[in-house]
Amino acid sequence: MAASMMPGPGSGDEGGSLYKPVAEINVTPFVDVMLVLLIIFMVAAPLMMVGVPVQLPKSAAAKLNAPQEPLIVSIDETGKTFIDKDGLDDGALLARLKDLATATPDRVVYVRGDRTIQYGRIMEVMGIVSTAGFTRLSMIAETAKAPQ
Repeated sequence: MAASMMPGPGSGDEGGSLYKPVAEINVTPFVDVMLVLLIIFMVAAPLMMVGVPVQLPKSAAAKLNAPQEPLIVSIDETGKTFIDKDGLDDGALLARLKDLATATPDRVVYVRGDRTIQYGRIMEVMGIVSTAGFTRLSMIAETAKAPQ
């Protein structure tokens, strides 16, 4: 808390105190800190991605805008599949996807595959997604930098 001193009565030659404290709380630093925290959270919130960390391949394709919440199937570097953060083998993945497809068959399914796994494994998972009944299937990749 910052306090300032202002000249008060009895100042000067009378021998009293030249300055007396002003009993006010200065809220400007508090507001500054709150605005900085707000900006930090606004910038950091979109960067938080739910799911398994994978290294995505680069792509020059434009980003897709989907109005409905998509279903994300991730494949890590060992080839294990995940829906959100739940690890599933191929049989459990098919059963779970069939349940989800009966509820929302027009839902978009995004497949996130680590760049180090074999392409055949990605195709196997895409086949499982298609067998489950989903028809709108896309792959996620990182945007490639433009050539200099």
